[in-house]
Amino acid sequence: MAADTLAAPAATDRISFEEFLSAYDGVHAEWIDGEVTLMTPNTDQHSRLLRFLSGILQPYAEEKQLGEVFVPAYAMWLGDRRAGREPDVFFVAREHGARVQRTFLDGPADLVIEIISADSRGRDRGDKFYEYETAGVPEYWLIDPERRKVEAYRLGDDATYEPVSLGEPAVLRPNALPGAWIPVEWLWQEPMPHVTAVLKEWGLI
Repeated sequence: MAADTLAAPAATDRISFEEFLSAYDGVHAEWIDGEVTLMTPNTDQHSRLLRFLSGILQPYAEEKQLGEVFVPAYAMWLGDRRAGREPDVFFVAREHGARVQRTFLDGPADLVIEIISADSRGRDRGDKFYEYETAGVPEYWLIDPERRKVEAYRLGDDATYEPVSLGEPAVLRPNALPGAWIPVEWLWQEPMPHVTAVLKEWGLI
């Protein structure tokens, strides 16, 4: 996701996460150790990918009674890391439903997807990678539409991320949503597959 280089107008001083939730309710922004970063508008390609991924994963999660899918502006609070992030798409399993609060997720999601933009590449691969890993997010996907590249990571036995082989042709298969599968080539199609066509492919309709 893209971030504004300017600080939020009301964030000249450090604020608490609770103050952030109150002052920035509904605003696409992130809170890191008292400082707020406003996120810039997404590109058309970014927006289409976000809409496509959430549009196919949420019906699958509902039909299989697995949990819920969230998108910005809804924060994921990683308390030990002093971070309130807003991933592009994230899934919370039903057994972790108690983490879902009115304005934020109180703890790690079960799957986090970040759609990389030109100015977020270092952040998504650096700070967020480390934060999600140490907070215990089991699966992390990085989708880079500019480079047409996808990376998937899962926590190993040592609680560090290990790359997942996507095969050839490459297919994303989320552990958190067993039975779902997303060929990587779908992400670069113009137009992307219609949600109804995907749900038919998955046997849901």
